[in-house]
Amino acid sequence: MSRLNYLFTSESVSEGHPDKVCDRISDEIVDLVYREAKKSGMDPWKVRVACETLATTNRVVIAGEVRVPDTLLKKDKDGNILKDASGHAVINPSKIRAAARKAIRAIGYQQDGFHWKTAKIDVLLHGQSPDIGQGVDNAADRQGEEGAGDQGIMFGYACRETPDLMPAPIYYSHKILELLAAARHKGEGDVGKLGPDAKSQVTVRYEDGKATEVTQIVLSTQHLDGSWDSKKVRQVVEPYIREALGDLKIAKDCNWYINPTGKFVIGGPDGDAGLTGRKIIVDTYGGAAPHGGGAFSGKDTTKVDRSAAYAARYLAKNVVAAKLADRCTIQLSYAIGVAQPLSVYVDLHGTGKVEESVLEEALRKVMDLSPSGIRRHLDLNKPIYARTSAYGHFGRKPGRDGSFSWEKTDLVKALREAVAG
Repeated sequence: MSRLNYLFTSESVSEGHPDKVCDRISDEIVDLVYREAKKSGMDPWKVRVACETLATTNRVVIAGEVRVPDTLLKKDKDGNILKDASGHAVINPSKIRAAARKAIRAIGYQQDGFHWKTAKIDVLLHGQSPDIGQGVDNAADRQGEEGAGDQGIMFGYACRETPDLMPAPIYYSHKILELLAAARHKGEGDVGKLGPDAKSQVTVRYEDGKATEVTQIVLSTQHLDGSWDSKKVRQVVEPYIREALGDLKIAKDCNWYINPTGKFVIGGPDGDAGLTGRKIIVDTYGGAAPHGGGAFSGKDTTKVDRSAAYAARYLAKNVVAAKLADRCTIQLSYAIGVAQPLSVYVDLHGTGKVEESVLEEALRKVMDLSPSGIRRHLDLNKPIYARTSAYGHFGRKPGRDGSFSWEKTDLVKALREAVAG
C-alpha cells in the first residue's frame, strides 16, 4: 500500500539555467526546420531533427543530424547541394545561428560572459545518416506506417493534486519561476534586476495522501545588482513565491532558503556549462513518477522519446479526467523500425475504478500508438516546441497554435465507452 503521510520534494530551473538555454536553442532549431519545411513545400512528415547544444562562456556549439528542406542547405553557384567527405548534405549555418541568437536574446542574456550578440556559435549539424533514417522510412514502406525512430520506454502520469492533474511539488516549483520570469521580462520594480538564471525547490507535506502544506522553500536566483544579499533577494521574491503557491498553505515553521550561498551575480553558461537534455526530471513529473531513457528537446516527433512520452501523458491525463482513477501511470515501449508499441502497461496505484488490464486494451482502441498515429492524433508536425523547453512539458495550457495538444482531455468520452465494453 502507498504511504499516506510523508514529505516529497521537486525542483525546477528557469529558462536561463545553462541546461535550459541549450534545450531552448535545440527546440528553436526543431521549430525552424518545421517552419522552413512549410515555406519550401517539403512534406513535414519527412522532417528529421536530432539536435544537441552545448553552451559555455560566450560559446555555443550546435551538433547533430538532420533532414531539412533545401533552404537550410549550402549550395554552389549553380544551385547544387554541397556534400561533405562522408556524403552528408552540408547545412548552411546562417539561419541556425540566427535562431540560436534569437533564443538567447529572448531569455535575456546580455552579460559580458554570455551575450546574444557576441557569443561565438559553431554549427556542426549534418545530414541524417541513411542507416538511421531507414528504421523509420523502410518500416513505412513495409508496414504502411512509419516505425519508431529508436527503441525505448516512455512514461506518462497524472493525478488529482493540482488543477492541471500534475504532482504538487513540481507544479508549484514551476509556477514560482514562471511568475518571476514574467515579472523580470516586464521590468517590474526590483524584480527587473534579477538575472535569467534561477532554480527553485518545494517540499510538500502529504497527509492522508493529499498535499496539505509547504514545509521547505528553496530559491536561488541570479541578480544583476552586486550589492544585494540573501535578505534583499528574499524581500524581492517572496511576494511572487506566495502568489505562486496560491491556496497551498505555507507551514508556520516553513524553512525559507533564498540564495543560501549569498551572492549570485555570474549566472547562465558563463557560470556553468549547459547541455541539452540534462533536466529530464524537471521536464516531466519532478520525480513523482518514472521517466524513460531519453530527453525530449532537440528531437522531431518520429523520436518516440518525445512523441510517445507526450502520448503517455495524454492518455494518463484523460484516464484521471474521466474519473477512472485518481492516479495513473502508463508505460509504452518501442523497438526501432517497429510501428506499434511492444507493450502498454497501466498502474492505477490502487485508485482505479476499472481493472488495469481492461484499461490497457482500451488505450490501444482509443488511440493509434504508432509514431505516425501519435503525430497525427496530436498534430505534432508543427513549430511548437520552443515553448516546451522551460517550466515543464506537462501541466501546460493547450495553445491556439497547437502547442501542448497532449494536455487536452478530449478522450474522456471515448475512454469511458471503451472500458464499458
